[in-house]
Amino acid sequence: MPERPLRILFVSAEVVPFAKVGGLADVAGALPKALHRLGHDVRVAMPRYGRIDPDRFGLKTVLPDLAVPMDTITEHVAIQETRIASEVPIYMVDSPRYFNRENIYGYNDDGERFILFCRATLEMLKVFNWAPDIIHCNDWHTAIIPNWLATIYRQEPLFRETATVYTIHNLAYQGIFGYRILEIAGVAEQGFLYPAIAELANVVDLMGRGILFADAITTVSPRYAQEILTPEYGERLDHLLRERQDRLFGILNGIDVDEFNPATDRYIHTQFDVESLDKRVENKLALQEQMHLVVNPAIPLVGMISRLTDQKGFDLLASILQPLVEQDIQFVLLGTGDQHYHEIFQNFAARYPRQASVSLTFNAELAQRIYAGCDIFLMPSRFEPCGLGQMIAMRYGAIPVVRSTGGLADTVHEYDPATDSGEGFAFTRYDPWALFAAVVRALEVYRFKDVWRRLMEHDMLLDHSWTASAEQYVAVYHKALAFRRGDRQ
Repeated sequence: MPERPLRILFVSAEVVPFAKVGGLADVAGALPKALHRLGHDVRVAMPRYGRIDPDRFGLKTVLPDLAVPMDTITEHVAIQETRIASEVPIYMVDSPRYFNRENIYGYNDDGERFILFCRATLEMLKVFNWAPDIIHCNDWHTAIIPNWLATIYRQEPLFRETATVYTIHNLAYQGIFGYRILEIAGVAEQGFLYPAIAELANVVDLMGRGILFADAITTVSPRYAQEILTPEYGERLDHLLRERQDRLFGILNGIDVDEFNPATDRYIHTQFDVESLDKRVENKLALQEQMHLVVNPAIPLVGMISRLTDQKGFDLLASILQPLVEQDIQFVLLGTGDQHYHEIFQNFAARYPRQASVSLTFNAELAQRIYAGCDIFLMPSRFEPCGLGQMIAMRYGAIPVVRSTGGLADTVHEYDPATDSGEGFAFTRYDPWALFAAVVRALEVYRFKDVWRRLMEHDMLLDHSWTASAEQYVAVYHKALAFRRGDRQ
């Protein structure tokens, strides 16, 4: 007998196309659609930020006045509704005092803001009388929900059979607050909860609470799920994660293959696919011209789209800029980050204006053109929970050079000319010369055009869609429900 469709509420602080800071938004916009296509009843909840245009996205108010308990007071919010790609309902918690601001994060009351969002989401479900089988929480902003379902909502009939799944997108951002946030959340009587972790004994770590109380925990690649069990990658929570290791699962993110499709991409100069790969060079020539580089199809073009931070390997890259340009390559960088790196790469581009272009901004159209136009795509990250850039690059025929960590290690294996296998070029030791050697290996293979073309074709045909990942999430949902039933007995 086939299993009935699940009722799934996906809760996230950011969702494409409404609001995006990082990869969380991409996951929250794509995974619910994939789950819907598998036949499940999926709905999404997020805050209604001031930047979200109600007319553009067709927002309709479905609850004009929802009372939300917050410590000793009651806040009043509205709930607005629209759809993701006309398929999946998305509910937005509208509280101008908390969310009508210039940015999504970065405020002194962020803890209070997202507590309000989460509490409003659960209170909304009670009004709708919609009982989810699974509440899928994401990152620290929603980590209080598993805590609540085990405490203040434990006797709520609507949630009696509801299990929680908590996804760690990046363990480095944990939501650290003082004791007051527990009072606002209504769970102060539990205290701090981490006596075994000295650094966390007197602070509130919301992500730690999500890990501690969720029925199942996931993270965004199998390798990262193993790495975070170690002190090196565990960000002080490795002890807690090892305690809950039997409930921890690594599921590789997918990419939205409708959005990232060189055959239909409206932003790139010339559309192409694996059957018309000869057309791809037109994108390279157009990118060279747009970036004021020497227009020459034979020059290897190396691209990078990233936040300019140590985590992304810019300390390595900055150490080898001179020997890299001596390899007669071109380099295109798009992104923003630490001012220190802004200055290094701006100066580099000023010294080599016909070889290097640096755009210190984020521009979605230019990003697509870099994916479609560069030959080699760099991701030398110190750590990378999953990474989407390498998967998008491969879909567009750009060959990745990565450090073997997290999701990069799961998706990019060293090309072996003897067996004609592998997806790109990888290095393990976090060292600038290890990165340099990997780029040189890529450039050596690039000289052999037939081999390089086969590698491009191989990478473009890989399936990085959300379908397989969504099926793995459904399996985890059923495990979470089983864990929930077992815990209640």
